[in-house]
Amino acid sequence: MARGRLFALGLGPGDPELVTLKALRLLRAASVVAYPATEDGDSFARRIVAQWLDRGQQEIAIRFPMRPGPPPIDIYREAAARLAGMLERGSDVAYLCQGDPLFYGSFAGVLECLTRNYVVTLVPGVSSPMACAAAASVPLVQRGEMLSVIPATLPEAGLAARLATSEAVIIIKLGRHFAKVRRVLQSCGRLEGAIYVERATLPNQRVLPLAVVDSETVPYFASILVRQPSEPSG
Repeated sequence: MARGRLFALGLGPGDPELVTLKALRLLRAASVVAYPATEDGDSFARRIVAQWLDRGQQEIAIRFPMRPGPPPIDIYREAAARLAGMLERGSDVAYLCQGDPLFYGSFAGVLECLTRNYVVTLVPGVSSPMACAAAASVPLVQRGEMLSVIPATLPEAGLAARLATSEAVIIIKLGRHFAKVRRVLQSCGRLEGAIYVERATLPNQRVLPLAVVDSETVPYFASILVRQPSEPSG
């Protein structure tokens, strides 16, 4: 029996209309649909495409602990083993990935466990920096600028060091790290003009000047856009 095929589908930041035609075609054709989920059962990736999951496909939820730090390597190995079992019996599997599969995605850890024995097709998706820039109507980079993507999970010294050498910046994974990030931006002189984007592309999206954001309300799916300070005139 021929092995099944594995497709990692980038679904974008949340708006179902940003799912690509290719991802939708492969999703509809797969007999098995797998997706990352929280320990209590919720899956944001699944919610993005829920309207198309009515074809009797088998579903596999890969449980990831929602705790600080990277998930244990055993979770990736167990996920890979479950997917491999489906592939060995000839089933095509669509693995749902919020955003892009290889941009801070959980699928990267699964991929490392599978690529030696299976052919994996990856379908790129709209990633959060592009979605946040569109929501805020500001360019990520222009002309010869360089873009830095900085996780808010870094310690204050690490954030400050990267901001000191970066032109255009997007800071991601805010949540409980927001107050720390704002302190660093203030100390670096880059708070003014920084833009906060929350849940980009979703109905409850918010775009605000960073300085007015209440740190108690910031979710994990929020980012900060920081532009290079303007050169003084004259």
